[in-house]
Amino acid sequence: MRPTGPLHLGNLLGALNNWIELQEQNECFFFVADWHALTSDYENPRAIKGNVRNMILDWLGAGLSPEKSTFFVQSHIKEHAELFLILSMITPIPWLERNPTYKDQIVQLNNKDLSTFGFLGYPVLQAADIIMYKANAVPVGIDQVPHVEITREIARRFNFLYGEVFPEPESILTETPKILGLDRRKMSKSYHNAIYLSDTPEQIRQKVGEMITDPQRMRRKDPGNPDVCNVFEFHKRYSEPPLIARVNQECRTAKIGCVDCKRMMANNLIAALAPIREKRIYYETNPDLLEDIIKAGNKKARVVAQQTMADVRHAMNI
Repeated sequence: MRPTGPLHLGNLLGALNNWIELQEQNECFFFVADWHALTSDYENPRAIKGNVRNMILDWLGAGLSPEKSTFFVQSHIKEHAELFLILSMITPIPWLERNPTYKDQIVQLNNKDLSTFGFLGYPVLQAADIIMYKANAVPVGIDQVPHVEITREIARRFNFLYGEVFPEPESILTETPKILGLDRRKMSKSYHNAIYLSDTPEQIRQKVGEMITDPQRMRRKDPGNPDVCNVFEFHKRYSEPPLIARVNQECRTAKIGCVDCKRMMANNLIAALAPIREKRIYYETNPDLLEDIIKAGNKKARVVAQQTMADVRHAMNI
């Protein structure tokens, strides 16, 4: 994950929960992609360092375990830069120019100058990140499959030129539900419509109070339609079945107002996030323990990366 700010419910439901399941049955490497953050935020690098620490706190709070998996900071493993350089020598430019995410981001982030080599070449760095650990699989949503395919092509080309060193990683397709934010757009930091894992109960209540409900329900006495209400979608995730059934029926018959509906959902959401928040606070108030976890993960990743680069140099006879 790129450390571009605090993690929110969309990150939890779309990625972190899948990671937590994967670590139970697999040897997993998760890393904070701070060099990747520079591809689009190179003008403001000062925020990245603080975001790195907060992201790891969110990971620990959500349930990623340093005993079960390895997580580390990308820029602390310099071998990533070395492998990126080598792979960039063998990667044809047309492979990068046809990357659908590259074209899409150029359009979406038109307020930033992305006409840089780093942005064009970030799939090569991403390939280095993956094959450095000789990964067999990468958990991604369907929209990210092209990223893994470029990695497979680069690994295949390296193996063809220099001999078999890298496996070609497969995509593990994971369900990534679209979580709507306060304004019914996709939950995103850039839209300022997110509920963060680090939010206090008071902040959650305030944000839930701002959520858009059925736009056709103008008055308290008007019947509502839960099928188009984002608050009801959150009820379905965080409330018990009897309350979900009650809200569904009473909203349609105007027996419950949006204020009460939001209040009940907020209480259940706060209760669901409480264990994450408590664990996060524990690590936040024990900075030495947090630092030890990061150092241990970096050390373990570095050992693997150094061995991989020894294999690369041997294959290339350099």
